[in-house]
Amino acid sequence: MKQLDGKIAIVTGASSGIGREAALLFAEHGAKLVLVARRCDELERLADEIQSNGGDAVAVAGTVADADVARAAVETAIRRFGGLDVAFNNAGTTGAQVPLPDMTAEMWHEVIDTNLTSAFHAAKHQIPAMLSRGGGSLIFTSTFVGHTVGFPGMAAYAASKAGLIGLTQVIAAEYGPHGIRANALLPGGTDTPMGRAVSNTPEALAFVQGLHALKRLATPREIAQSALYLASDASSFTTGTALLVDGGVSITRT
Repeated sequence: MKQLDGKIAIVTGASSGIGREAALLFAEHGAKLVLVARRCDELERLADEIQSNGGDAVAVAGTVADADVARAAVETAIRRFGGLDVAFNNAGTTGAQVPLPDMTAEMWHEVIDTNLTSAFHAAKHQIPAMLSRGGGSLIFTSTFVGHTVGFPGMAAYAASKAGLIGLTQVIAAEYGPHGIRANALLPGGTDTPMGRAVSNTPEALAFVQGLHALKRLATPREIAQSALYLASDASSFTTGTALLVDGGVSITRT
């Protein structure tokens, strides 16, 4: 059964990691896709891969911190496919990992702009498009960091991702009566290029794996499966949630 058959979706951060796997999975389930990321070549290759497998996808290259990119993605969805039903606002950055007194304002704003302000820009344009279709599903990639766990050196990252949960809750309350659902997806440690940059030694990787109840990292596909749930009608009564898909890292003390 194709869970997104006939749906039109935006996926940001689509050039690698969770975003790439989500785009492929959404396409397998029938969605028509607008792919957003900074790296144009990778996006075009992904769009070609989806097209060659019988799907339909178009690339919009740019940084999600740019309001014009958020607008262009929605306009492309409407012009190319006729509307917007799903948005997986997944792009993000960990930023520099330094103690708070050593963090510059530039470091702080880079992370906040990419992870949180980008979500404001995205929702500002995505919500009206969804309203015109009678509803839709907004998904924001948050994290357990800043929600159930605090890691030294990650103040901006934790603050930005925690802010996404508050944004999610307000959107859910404001637009639930109009058929729009909003949820935050909170992955645990995941084997992505961004994750590998943090766990960049065998010792660091083993430490992070050991924090999880499952004693391993997630694959990007596993996180994408949860995004598919939130995007689809399987989650039709799920809104305003902070959905932990974290391998038990939030509850583990062993």
